[in-house]
Amino acid sequence: MTTFRKGIVEGFYGKPWTWQERSDTAGFMANAGFTSYLYAPKGDAFLRRRWREPWPPEALAKLNACVTHFHSLGLAFGVGLSPVGDHAESDFRKKIEELALLDIDHIALLFDDMKGDEPGLAAKQVKMAHAVKARWGKGTVSLCPTYYSLDPVLDRIFGQRPPEYLHELGQSLDPTVEVFWTGERICSRSYSLTHLEQVSTILQRKPLLWDNYPVNDTQTMSKFLHLKPFTGRPVEMSQALCGHLINPMLQPVLSRIPAITLYAPEMTFEQAATVVVGRELAACITRDLELFHEQGLGGIDPHKLATLRAEYSRYQHPAAHEIVAWLDGAFAVTNEMVLAQQ
Repeated sequence: MTTFRKGIVEGFYGKPWTWQERSDTAGFMANAGFTSYLYAPKGDAFLRRRWREPWPPEALAKLNACVTHFHSLGLAFGVGLSPVGDHAESDFRKKIEELALLDIDHIALLFDDMKGDEPGLAAKQVKMAHAVKARWGKGTVSLCPTYYSLDPVLDRIFGQRPPEYLHELGQSLDPTVEVFWTGERICSRSYSLTHLEQVSTILQRKPLLWDNYPVNDTQTMSKFLHLKPFTGRPVEMSQALCGHLINPMLQPVLSRIPAITLYAPEMTFEQAATVVVGRELAACITRDLELFHEQGLGGIDPHKLATLRAEYSRYQHPAAHEIVAWLDGAFAVTNEMVLAQQ
């Protein structure tokens, strides 16, 4: 039985974090009670569009170093593979063998955000998950379904889901393979025990929650900083899950503010911000929280934007640097970027 994992999944569109940002995040995670990290940025082409190709030696060396660093802090490290397009067995076998050479703890097969209205979809995905278990077999294997939520948006974008798709996954998958789920919506505002228990019945296992908060990786969302604490996620819901992984913002340091409030309903925003950035900067961000979280870049007039930029530029803190870069549009995500990474 896999131990419940509270973790972070780097699974967003847009510019991936740097290796240094990931390493720094590991230190935060170890101190904040997180246990697991899943490396699956949509921007790593060798995990998505060019998945059949091996990583360049330099990138592979950095990945290995990152895995070693996470392990040194007692954190599990996983890699998420999105095998888009045709799935030649020989190509897939080579990629799994490449992943197996890494000292990772978790391999995730991510079939999200790709066409799914085809016969035999569940059977094909089950076969691939079982192939990973057979060829690797030393850690956790998980699968993100093409239809990972009840949200009808998925059917509109990726085609009508096959009848009984989720039931077939649940019946056919090895019971040790975890299955990701985002909830009733792609970006669910809350989760109920009733819903999670119903999903558990369909999947015949407790789901692995892929929580799409505080992520801000679309053209619209990248104009906002999702900094407010987690709500609608009672501590009791962990009993209905095998793990809970949150999808952070494009801004790694600012993401830590909401992250430390997960399963900590008593923690206020200002308390969380103070832990991450210190009292003085936390007071400024608290004052501007509604501007960043609710109004966004489109709602801030040019004069106010210039004032904010000047004020936050005074702080020599990476969180302030992220705010300034966001104000300058450096974190903007376009629809073209998203399409290029699908």
